[in-house]
Amino acid sequence: MNFKIKKIVSGFFLSIIATVIAVEITSTVNAAELKKVDKPIDPPALILESLKGKKIDLADYKGKVVLVQFWATYCSSCRTEMPSMNKLMHKLQEAKVPFEILAVDMGESKAEVQKFVDEVKPEFTMLLVSQDEQIEAWNVFATPSNFLIDAQGKIQYTLYGEFEWDSDTVVKLITELAETKTKKQDASNDAIGDSSTDSNKETTKKN
Repeated sequence: MNFKIKKIVSGFFLSIIATVIAVEITSTVNAAELKKVDKPIDPPALILESLKGKKIDLADYKGKVVLVQFWATYCSSCRTEMPSMNKLMHKLQEAKVPFEILAVDMGESKAEVQKFVDEVKPEFTMLLVSQDEQIEAWNVFATPSNFLIDAQGKIQYTLYGEFEWDSDTVVKLITELAETKTKKQDASNDAIGDSSTDSNKETTKKN
């Protein structure tokens, strides 16, 4: 697994990075693992243009589990793992799990990204960065860097390095993150229903 160091900037995720880096950046790097954050938090804003020219806003994806990946065409690990990301999407689509992948290129030209896409054929949304300031808040320092966001819009897991995304373990984890939204909605609806019932009872008593 090869790491490409971009840069380290102070910002929103400095404390997270201190606790979740579980890979040793040496000539031999241990297998990367998804790391649960201590406290789920809101991600920084992410509003970018896709390779197809569409404006994409991460905030619009609440209700779905989202994998945000920062990558680059020069990253050999990114090239290797993207087919498994395609497979992960297919598995979750078949299971009807609401899931999206937003892959943010680290500031390369549209032509460079398009050439990579033509060769590797990722099937998910590829985003372009026109200015580094747009991603500094994420404090990304290496590619690939990943943030797994639950259906409530909270960052739940991070991962730095190459990974086999289509494993049964990951499919189960993402399915559970998606189901959390449904459970909370059901609980909220039940609470509203109970409140309505109590109100009706009070009205009946008065009458």
